[in-house]
Amino acid sequence: MKKSLGFVAMALLCAACAPAANTTPAPAETTITPSAPVSLSAGSGPQAPGGTVPATIGITWDQASKDAAVDVAEKAMTDFARPGVEEKQWANDLARWLTPQATADYSAVDPANVPATRVTSPATLTVDEANGYGVMAAVPTDAGTYTVQLLRTGPEAPWKVNRLTPPTS
Repeated sequence: MKKSLGFVAMALLCAACAPAANTTPAPAETTITPSAPVSLSAGSGPQAPGGTVPATIGITWDQASKDAAVDVAEKAMTDFARPGVEEKQWANDLARWLTPQATADYSAVDPANVPATRVTSPATLTVDEANGYGVMAAVPTDAGTYTVQLLRTGPEAPWKVNRLTPPTS
C-alpha cells in the first residue's frame, strides 16, 4: 500500500511540474505581398541585367582547358589508386588535387579499402559546353572506370577534383 501511495504522489508531483497546454488561438492568416518582382531561374529566363548571360559565364572551352582537366583527373586517380601507401602520405599526396570539401571528405578514407591500384588508360572528358566551371572525366583503372568530377573557379584557375566515384559494378 505504501508503494502505491508513493507512485501516486510522484505522479502528482510530475504532473504539477509539467507545462500547461497552450490554449492561445492561432493568429489570423495574413496575406504576404512581395516587395520586388520575382526573378526567373535559368530555365525560365535570364537573371542577369540586360537579359542574357553567355553560356559559359565568361569561361570558354579550349583545348588547353580540356588537356589540363584530363591531366588533373589522371594524376589525382594515380594518387588515389595506391592502397598500399601509408594513410597520412596517401591523404597528403591526394590533397593537392582536391577541392577543400573533397579534402575533408577523403581525409577519413583508408587507402587499403581502395580497390584500384593503377590507371590503365587515358581519361576521357564529358564536357558540357554551357558549363566552363566543371567537367566529368572517366578514368579507367584496373578496378573499373572511375568518374572524376573536376571544378575550377575561373578560366585561369587550376582544376580541382571534387569527387571520385567508383565503378558501378
